[in-house]
Parts: sequence; structure tokens; C-alpha cells
Amino acid sequence: MAHILIVEDDVTFTQILQRFLQKNNHDTLAVHNLKDAQAALKQSAYDMILLDYRLPDGTGIELIDKLHKEQAFIPPVIIMTSFHDIRTAVKAMRMGVYDYITKPVNPDELLMVMMEALDTGKQEGVRSKPVQKSFVEGISASAQQLHHHIKLVAPTNMSVIIQGDSGTGKEQVAANIHAQSKRSSGQFVAIDCGALSVDLASSELFGHIKGAFTGALQDKKGQFEAANGGTLFLDEVGNLSYEVQVKLLRAIQEREIQPVGCNNIIKVDVRIITATNDDLLNSVKAGKFREDLYHRLNEFKINIPSLQQRGEDLDLFIEHFIGQANADLGKQVAGLSKEVNDLFHAYEWPGNLRELKNTIKRAVLLTATDEIQLQALPEEMVAAVQGKDLATNDTDLKAMQATREKEL
Repeated sequence: MAHILIVEDDVTFTQILQRFLQKNNHDTLAVHNLKDAQAALKQSAYDMILLDYRLPDGTGIELIDKLHKEQAFIPPVIIMTSFHDIRTAVKAMRMGVYDYITKPVNPDELLMVMMEALDTGKQEGVRSKPVQKSFVEGISASAQQLHHHIKLVAPTNMSVIIQGDSGTGKEQVAANIHAQSKRSSGQFVAIDCGALSVDLASSELFGHIKGAFTGALQDKKGQFEAANGGTLFLDEVGNLSYEVQVKLLRAIQEREIQPVGCNNIIKVDVRIITATNDDLLNSVKAGKFREDLYHRLNEFKINIPSLQQRGEDLDLFIEHFIGQANADLGKQVAGLSKEVNDLFHAYEWPGNLRELKNTIKRAVLLTATDEIQLQALPEEMVAAVQGKDLATNDTDLKAMQATREKEL
């Protein structure tokens, strides 16, 4: 059972959502604005936050930004948003949001995303795991150039900046570099810097000793130590505070770290790979990122093309993600219907590979036949391509409630 905070201004939808989650053995508290959400988070700890993007007194992103400044630990956040706000939801993921779901909310999709968020270590901002061996290289010219660069830099110890839009697979590229490197037998440790508060960042990177600060109840090994002999991947490195940037620069230059509250120096041997949505050079010019640290990190830069720029690879990714969804959900979906395939090729995919993966997993979950049909796709996605309004999907929570009331 999870303790869940729902932040949603639609009272009727909130009540339906609460009843649905309670039936699935989750404990919930619902609030309807940012002010009450902030008060609730100060009074109690939650395992997850279901957060509406548009609220009466602001946006969900404002709440996330405030949490980063005030709290050391932030639970997984799932943004609930309209289809037309997907680009905004993608931006929110840069700030550490776990995932987003579009309204009308499909109950099976919601439970699937919630279980993934609760099972993963995403809420801690750190992911230490074996490198996934399945990797789609692609056949497009931009994909071939990308993987040529990966093969060139992987055997070296050069620091790498991976630059690309949100959802393009920057962590997968970093993991692939590690897998082809001389450090492949060591740990690949990934840290989402966007999910770290200012106070938590130094502790997560360099560790701390017991009593170093309020809440430091025992010694903790930092992720530099955890990645010793391997690769440390810093996602959204531009979000690190200036103070942490200074410590990171020293760690890279001197190959040593100092845990928070400790006088001892620890030697480390770590390769650094970083990722960013925006050009860090712009942050350097704006005075938000240290120029000397930028040059230390930028020994080699890899640009990842958006999904729209690698249309020749779309069918390969579709096949790959259907296979993954079948394995995860115990399904045997063979592929897409012609209508869905045509729509996928016409759609812009603003969320890139992440949006494609989520869309396919949702569709596989809803598909009872061999092929994914249009009915299994978000209705707004179909409307965006076909240029017309569609009827409300009868699998959303409100529609299900109305159907049950009619039956009763």
C-alpha cells in the first residue's frame, strides 16, 4: 500500500480517482491547489504525488520547483495533463518528474505507471544497475553517425557530454558507451541531477558521515565511490548548484572526493559522462555554469537527433518497444494495424523515444488482438494527426464511473 497525495482541482475527478486508488489498496489525500499541497507535504511524508499541471493558484511545475528548494527527499511525481500540454510535461521531466499521463486518465495505464514509479529507485535520483544489452542502433544517416561516435569514444577515458532533446535516450547512449569501454566490468551509476535538491546533491555525489547535517543518521557512501572503477552518468548536469559544481570540478581534476562533514580525502577513479537538454555553453555565457567545469566535461560531445529526425528508424523502435511491452505485460501483440502505422509515421513525437515507448506500452496493455488498433491510442493523438475532434474515450475514469451509475 502506498501513501499518495493527489493535487487536482477537478473535485469530481478527484473523488473518482480516490475511490479507484482506494480499491487498489492505496491510501490517498486529495488537495485542490498549490497552497494546500505545500501544507500537506510539510505535515506528512508521501510515497508518490499525482499532480495536475494546471491549478487555480499556479502550475504543478511551481510546486516541484519549490520542493527542490525546501526538501531533501522528493517522492516520485506523476504529472496528469491534457494532451496539448505534453511538451510542458516533457519539460517537467527535466526537473525530476517520473512520468506523465494524459487526460482522460485510463485506469490501467495509471496503475502501470504508478507501479513502475514505486518499484524503481527513481525517487532517490540515483540508479545503479546493470547495463541493458538491448540497444537499437538504427539505420538512418544520423543514427549511423551517432553510433560511429560512440564506438570512437567508448574505449577512451574521455569525459563526454551527451546533448539532445528530452526523451531521445541520452541515458541509453551513456550506458552503451560504458558497455563498450574498458570499464564495462565496473558499475554504471546514473544520477538524475534534476531530481536532487541543493542540499541533497553533495551528499549523493560525495557521501556524508553520521551527524553531518540534520537527518544524517548514519554514514553514507557517495555515488562517486559507488562508481569507482566504472562510469558515473550525470543526467541534467546543468541543474547542479554553483557550490556543487566547484566540488565536482575538484573531484574530476584531483580524482578525489571529501564526504560532507568529513576531513578525510578519498581517492576515486571514475569516468564522467554528462547529459543535457540545452547547450551548456549558453549556461556558461549566462553565468549559471562554470566555464572551467564545462571544458573538463566537454572533452567529447555527442549530439542525439530527435525521433522526428530519424524517421527511417521508427519501425525499428516500434518493433523493439512492442517486444519490451509484451515481455513486461505478458502479452503477444504482433504489431500495428495499417492505420496505426500510418498515424505513427505522421505524428511529430514531441516526447521522442520516451513518448513512443509509453504510447506503445499503453496500447499493448489495451490490445486484446494481434494488432494495435486506433482505439488503443490516446484519442487526442489521433485527433492531432487526423485534424478532428474525437468522442471521449469510454475507458477513462469519469466515463467508467458514469457507466457504472447507469448500470446500477
